[in-house]
Amino acid sequence: MFITILLLFMFILLVYNYYVHHGKDGRLINLIPGPPGLPILGNVLQAIISREEQMKLFIKLSNDYYPIGKIWGVFIPVVGIRHPDDLETILSNMKHIEKSRGYDLLHPWLGTGLLTSTGAKWQRRRKILTPTFHFNILNQFVHILIKESDCMTKSLKDVGGTVVKDLIPFISEHALNAICETSMGISLQKFGEFQQQYRNAVHDIGELLVYRVLKPWYHNDLLFSLSPQGRKQKKLLKILHGFTEKIIEERKLYHERTNGRYLKNLESDKEINDVEVFEIKKKRLAMLDLLIAASREGLLTDLDIREEVDTFMFEGHDTVTRAIMFTLLLLAEHKDIQERVRVEIDTVMQENREKLTMKALQNLSYLERCLKETLRLYPSVFFIVRNPTEDVKLQSYVVPTGTTLFLNIMAVHRDPNFWPNPEVFDPDRFLPEKIQNRHPYSYIPFSAGPRNCIGQKFALLELKAIIASLLHNFYLEPVDDMKNMQLKTDLLLCPSRTVYMKFIPIERK
Repeated sequence: MFITILLLFMFILLVYNYYVHHGKDGRLINLIPGPPGLPILGNVLQAIISREEQMKLFIKLSNDYYPIGKIWGVFIPVVGIRHPDDLETILSNMKHIEKSRGYDLLHPWLGTGLLTSTGAKWQRRRKILTPTFHFNILNQFVHILIKESDCMTKSLKDVGGTVVKDLIPFISEHALNAICETSMGISLQKFGEFQQQYRNAVHDIGELLVYRVLKPWYHNDLLFSLSPQGRKQKKLLKILHGFTEKIIEERKLYHERTNGRYLKNLESDKEINDVEVFEIKKKRLAMLDLLIAASREGLLTDLDIREEVDTFMFEGHDTVTRAIMFTLLLLAEHKDIQERVRVEIDTVMQENREKLTMKALQNLSYLERCLKETLRLYPSVFFIVRNPTEDVKLQSYVVPTGTTLFLNIMAVHRDPNFWPNPEVFDPDRFLPEKIQNRHPYSYIPFSAGPRNCIGQKFALLELKAIIASLLHNFYLEPVDDMKNMQLKTDLLLCPSRTVYMKFIPIERK
């Protein structure tokens, strides 16, 4: 009896496999080149390797099947694209803003906020949040970013002498402080150890999400919830949501105590003379306040607010952390470039009485080129996954509706057809005269098109503020060569081991 059922099951699988591969959509997919796979399983077994080896395989397949390739994960095809023309076709079209089913794994944590929502909900949220990142808002709160960069520098000086730091936790602490005090209007000092718990939980839940992605049977929520990892995720979500709920509660209480009078003037440009009001406005950045104001008008629920706070807390500190880390590593290895950046920073500081300001940060053009070049080589978000809602004609192939499209950002950033000597760190690639004739979709560290990163100006401003302060006060020395650093598959671009940096104090007369 058991053998009969097993044979019947195998027969059904083979029939379905034939239907998937030889139906209209399957025939279109199989025109696209890709590595040979097994019947039914496709290329799944090739991916059962370490995460470091997976990253190497990911890079190899991208190069072997240029500029487009496909793999099969059982019955699910994934098409990888890296040519700027194909990327533009997808990213510039409102019909293709649907995120892949893989993003559903983020829903228990982030819900359907700006990162994971689509359609009308995404459009409404984007409209509500766009004013948050207006230049006037950034200008109003740049002093918070500068203050946090000073705190970061002071923490190193207080140790005394040369300091060796584990970069990710060191940077993450200050990046989290910055996003909370700016976008949320809340200082983390009052949260004590809960802040550390939150950062640990972000790391651990990221590891669980990668685990789920690599274990197809755990894409099923019920199966995953019954596993030890599912129970662990439940505990982590309690920490993450508890933290954001405390922040929201704190901010709501503040507006209740002030009778909501500051919510009524969110977009007011009137000059305010009252000292108390001015101090309050100085500490307020619009994002969480805009969400609270929208909830008072019945446009958002408490859960809606938490979705966006969770999203921005994660994206606003973890992506920035990776970008700062890779920038420091590259500058440490390229002493001539590091010194040129330092001279620029020192000059600007001297002109501003040893203080950073918005204008001073804007004048750091060479530092900005270094940041852009870092994000070319090491984009924090190194891929995007989309599901087109209709058949889409790319340069050479038609991809059918619903196919998982893997948009390979890191590969297009290192494509020698668009970037001469792509592995070389050269900030002057971003001189104005060299940018003019470059394909706009050959450089997309913040994505592109209607669904581009809403906070990219904020992120660059924060990167400048933190790195300028560090370089003004310390020489950077590498502990290990970057050529020995391996990357691993993760939600964000991630080294496979702990990364350290030496900070050597600069003695000034």
